[in-house]
Order: sequence, then C-alpha cells, then structure tokens
Amino acid sequence: FLGPSGSGKSTLLRAVAGFGPEPKGRVLIGGDDVTRLAPWHRNVGMVFQSYALWPHMTVRKNVAFGLEERKVPAKQIRSRVEEALELVGLLEFSERRPSQLSGGQQQRVALARTIVVKPRVLLLDEPLSNLDANLRIQMRREILDLQRKLALTTIFVTHDQEEANTISDRIAVLNDGIIQQVGSPMELYDQPANRFVAHFLGTANLIKGAVRQADNKTLFEAPDSIRLFLDGIDIATGTEQTAMIRPQNLRISAESRTVDETHIELPGRVEHREFVGNIIRYYVRLGENSLVVDDTHQVDRLTFDIGEAVVLDLDTRHVQILTKDNHSEPKE
Repeated sequence: FLGPSGSGKSTLLRAVAGFGPEPKGRVLIGGDDVTRLAPWHRNVGMVFQSYALWPHMTVRKNVAFGLEERKVPAKQIRSRVEEALELVGLLEFSERRPSQLSGGQQQRVALARTIVVKPRVLLLDEPLSNLDANLRIQMRREILDLQRKLALTTIFVTHDQEEANTISDRIAVLNDGIIQQVGSPMELYDQPANRFVAHFLGTANLIKGAVRQADNKTLFEAPDSIRLFLDGIDIATGTEQTAMIRPQNLRISAESRTVDETHIELPGRVEHREFVGNIIRYYVRLGENSLVVDDTHQVDRLTFDIGEAVVLDLDTRHVQILTKDNHSEPKE
C-alpha cells in the first residue's frame, strides 16, 4: 500500500489485521471471509513501525512469546524459534536483549517473532522508517529474500515510492482513503491512471491540452506547438485531457536534428539545472509550459548553461494520455 500520510494505508492494513472498526466491505484471506473474526483468530502476523519488542526479554524469549501464548509444546517452541532466528541471521544473538542490538537487528527480531507463528499473511506497517538510508536499502533486500523463501503473502505499507517499486510485485496507490490504481510498479510508472499517481510514482511533466480530429486522425494539441497524433487510443474529441511525459523520455540538444513522424521537436531555454549524480536535471521553459528533462551524466558529455537556447526531442510513443485523470495533486 503506497500513499502520502493520511491516505488510509495503515487504516486499511489494520482492517486486514482486524483492528479498529469493522469495515463496510469484506476481508478475505485465502478465500475465507475473516471480516467478523477477532485479530487472534485470523492468523496474520504484523510488524509495527516501532518493532514493539519486550525490553526485559532476550531475543529468544521475544521470538518465543507468540508460541507460548498459543500453548505450543516447549520442544516445538525451541526448534521453531531457532529456525526463525536462523532465517533472519540472528541465532548467535539469541541471548541478547533488544537494547544490545542495532536498529536493523531489532527489525530482524520483530520479523522472526512474526514468522515463527507461521501466519497466513504478513503485514508490515512502514517497518523501515526508523532506519537510516543505507540500512533501509539493506533491510528491504533482506525482507524480500525472506518473503521469497517462505512464499508468504505480504502487505507492505510505505509512503516511499522507491521502496514500493523495489520490493513489490503489485502496488495499490491510495489517496484520501481511495485506491487510485492497482498494478505492477512498472505499469503504474509507465501508465498512471491520473495526475496523482503520475506525480507520486516519480517526476512527471503534465501538459493540459485538447483532443480534436485532424486528417481523420485523433490529435492532442497544447500550447507551445505541442501536437501529438494519438494512435490506438479511444478518446472523445472535443475533450480536455492531460498528457504525461517522463523526464528521461526527452532528449536535449543544442540544435535541431532530422526527426521522423514519431518525433517532435520543442525549442526552449534552460531555466535551471541540477546535478543529481547519475543525471543532470534541466528545467526548460518552452513558453507556457516548463518541462523537466533528465540527461545522463557522463564525463566530457555536453552540458547546457542557464539561459541557453536548446531543442527538446520527444518520441511521441512515450507520451501517456491520462484518460482517467481526476486532476488531484499529491499532498505535501
């Protein structure tokens, strides 16, 4: 579940777990309706943002706690706890207390405590938000490896689009308590349903224009001589639409080049530029529209100064018309 703060991600996750008011719809796990079941009867495992480890217990006792509450025989508890700790790489730390562990190790203990009870679904509520940037990257790889080893359906709540893209098979984007779109990370990035999804999944140039017929073809027209023929898209003529162009799908050069019918050229002037390591990001003013362009950074590659006249080359096949646009913008 991906969305900004207050979008309903954690509320939806808690509804799956059985916390909070009963939802208006139904919650099905493996085809079974669990809507009216208490949380402890749903057999779901949940890892909270704060980890919620018992500070007075050792790692082993923390992991064993859920099994003891379920009255699992002591011999089984011992073997299952060791198996879970080995899966998360913490068997040698089993006699330490949480205060003696790093943030990443505490996160692994919380995961081990959850998977040891063999839940049907694993629920993770922004589990990496308290870790530093490098450790977050490491931990999301470890969580993904663990999930694949266990073949365990997992729901991961985050507001970080990079985190969602790298860890998920499918993403549900939420805003104002409403699911805006569901799909694979690549599908949502390349084919967003509306302005909100386009912005939330990364930087997007959004251009408002009108659709009309020209030479028996459907044409999208916008200020600054932007004219795009729309092939294979069912859009009513005479309507206002929004076109999306990702920054990496624009090419920047000093002069016009020979282009074919799938490309258009847009003259402009550099307003601002940013060095972002692997790319140089240009903000180019066309007229009414200002476009963001990401150009790959390489040693000795030509760069453009602020105020310099440039030409943008656009492959129109990379333009996405947001036919389901609700004109909502992401909240800060």
